[in-house]
Amino acid sequence: MNADRQADAPWAILARLVRPQGRVGEVLADILTDFPERFAARKRLFLLSSEDSPEPVREVTLERHWLHKGSVALKFAGVDSISDAEALRGLLVAVPAAERAELTDGSVYIGDLIGCEVFDLNAARSVGVVADVDREAGLLEVKTPNGEEALVPFAKAYLVRMDIAGKHIEMRLPEGLLDINGPMTDEERREMGERRENE
Repeated sequence: MNADRQADAPWAILARLVRPQGRVGEVLADILTDFPERFAARKRLFLLSSEDSPEPVREVTLERHWLHKGSVALKFAGVDSISDAEALRGLLVAVPAAERAELTDGSVYIGDLIGCEVFDLNAARSVGVVADVDREAGLLEVKTPNGEEALVPFAKAYLVRMDIAGKHIEMRLPEGLLDINGPMTDEERREMGERRENE
């Protein structure tokens, strides 16, 4: 699974600006792309207030960047002080979706997975619709037809077919997998409460 995080709007989300980093306008950002090395080739970027923003807050020119403890520090032209950088806190860094990095070998963008219906061929039923993706754990966070959340491993071993345009994913999930990742039953909650009382 690869990703520049993309909303339904025509943007690929690359990072979220967190706080100033340095004294001359650098901004530390959480990386939301699997391609942070491509910041080196990107000079024109856009800042958005949210993932579904139709219009950018502003266009910026990236002067330089460097990776820092799992995040990325970005220096934009015209952002030259701590207060300039502070004003950008919370904004998203994006490029037009048409400029997303090309994917190979069956990879897919996270934003393209959201809204897809997951169908389990083994159980011959819909699991639900992908609401979000846990990139680090490789899990699809699926909203089930009864409104609960199911965690589904997005693994090649289970994947049968993806129709991103048709918003449909077919998988063969091991029997009992959804029960393991599902919410606790009333009985399980009672048992857990009793165990805590006895500790």
